[in-house]
Amino acid sequence: MTESGDTVRRRRVVVGVGGGIAAYKACALIRILTESGCHVDVIPTEAALRFVGAATFEALSGNPVSTGVFSDVPSVRHVALGQRADLVVVAPATADLLSRAATGRADDLLTSTLLTARCPVLLAPAMHTEMWEHPATRRNVDTLRADGVHVMPPASGRLTGADSGAGRLPEPADIGRLAALLLDGGALPWDLAGRHVVVTAGGTREELDPVRFLGNRSSGKQGHAIAAVAAARGARVTLVTSADLPVPPAVEGVRVESARELHAEVLRLAADADVVVKAAAVADFRPVEVAEAKLKKGSGSEPAEIRLVQNPDILADLVAARSGGEVPAGTVLVGFAAETGDATASVLEHGRRKLARKGCDLLVVNEVGRGTTFGEDVNGGWILDAAGGETELDRGSKDLMAGRILDAVAARLDGRPASDPA
Repeated sequence: MTESGDTVRRRRVVVGVGGGIAAYKACALIRILTESGCHVDVIPTEAALRFVGAATFEALSGNPVSTGVFSDVPSVRHVALGQRADLVVVAPATADLLSRAATGRADDLLTSTLLTARCPVLLAPAMHTEMWEHPATRRNVDTLRADGVHVMPPASGRLTGADSGAGRLPEPADIGRLAALLLDGGALPWDLAGRHVVVTAGGTREELDPVRFLGNRSSGKQGHAIAAVAAARGARVTLVTSADLPVPPAVEGVRVESARELHAEVLRLAADADVVVKAAAVADFRPVEVAEAKLKKGSGSEPAEIRLVQNPDILADLVAARSGGEVPAGTVLVGFAAETGDATASVLEHGRRKLARKGCDLLVVNEVGRGTTFGEDVNGGWILDAAGGETELDRGSKDLMAGRILDAVAARLDGRPASDPA
């Protein structure tokens, strides 16, 4: 209910389920969507019901389940479900289902709903690697994307039996985050295909001894969100992270801890990158000396002081490497400024000064502190560009923020040749 007493309309999501072994994962996705407050209608194919029974889908969604167009004829469900939906998400989308959707078949309730839907449609493929890589499947996926359908890249990993490879259904939480992005008004254009995007995430750790380190409050959530959304928009993504978070599907993860490790990996990867988004919260300093054994109170080994030395400036070194030719001249460099206002300047003013000092193309500025940005699921701030433009980012999910950042990146890439043709 709103303050005026009006009923808030629940967002309506149709969850389609194809006939593959991964159909059981749709149960977790349905739970995620219902717990977020969505009204969920589940439409399995006949084959899907061989893996998961209708009773399970009905219990989880709270709504009746049918597969054919002749059930509940008076309500014209094969038209009404698609017309009323705010989102249609299909998981798993099998090779057969992708084929039928791409050619406009309407031979069951799910494909009929896909034809009538005018809302965003998100398909999460799942099949064996050979089927995913077959030219027919690739053509079908290209057709669906050209029609405006969002087709997630599949994850890689264990498939049916002993097989492993590309074609694994992404985890329900990963599908759910893209579903939430689309429901919140975000977009997933296929505009980064053929691009190599390098993203850094998390806070670095600078060792004091084998047990302790100097660090910060960064959770890595924003960098991981950028990596996930970039992959969903077609990029080949390498995520250099220190965060204790799962690497998103279709993303290559590189684990680091210290600022110097991050520096080495980013400079190496930037050599063939179209975009580098440096979202990690890098420690400015590290201890001059690292104890070989744990420092203990009262043992005589505790230091009277901890002397610090500056860590390398990764963003400044990236800009210098681009000027020197070690990084391609067209590589878009995006920095982050996690700022707190003080007596000398506001958060935004500090950001403007940092952009002028660093010389990157785009700078994302946000206010940080205890209970602000770090560790939260929402973010906000500004995007500053080297030409003097400023775009304010309203507070919203970190996935929405990722989308806005990548919109600005894609605008700068427009017309430039890709370093990783696909």
